Amino acid sequence: MSAPTESAVLALVPQAEPVVGKERLALDPTTAAGVPAHVTVLYPFLPPDEIDDAVVARLQHAVAGSGAIDCSFATTGWFGEDYLWLGPRPSAPFADLTACVWEAFPQCPPYRGEHEPHPHLTIGYGSTSGVEALRAAEARIVGQLPFAARVEALHLLVGSREPDSWRVVADLPLTGER
Repeated sequence: MSAPTESAVLALVPQAEPVVGKERLALDPTTAAGVPAHVTVLYPFLPPDEIDDAVVARLQHAVAGSGAIDCSFATTGWFGEDYLWLGPRPSAPFADLTACVWEAFPQCPPYRGEHEPHPHLTIGYGSTSGVEALRAAEARIVGQLPFAARVEALHLLVGSREPDSWRVVADLPLTGER
């Protein structure tokens, strides 16, 4: 396995796996690379070889004032016809975390500045298997909604496009204290 080439700050949502895990494996190539169900806080983050204890400490400081997030996932959504996702409610705490991390690391704009961040949990991409497959997945998932989740920490992950390459390198507890 080659060295990690990317990193991301994610809010992992293990409660989503029973609902969307099989769909994500078929429709989202990051799942096979080892990325669990999540709401993205900041991607891409720093190159993995630039991540050290000082970076992790700065990340922890950036998010430490945020408390745990209790949310639910009750609806699906689409970006055009190519991305199927679940929306967390409330979404504002995730958007606030993105703003805090981006402020601490201004050289890392969300999604490289290509589009506005919108808190979501990706189910799949039409470019991977087509819009018909996404619509069929949506029909299977809707009947299993809503589900509740509690996010008590963010996670810094590193990996590459290779299968099972992503791994957590730091936990960032949402303690509500600075």
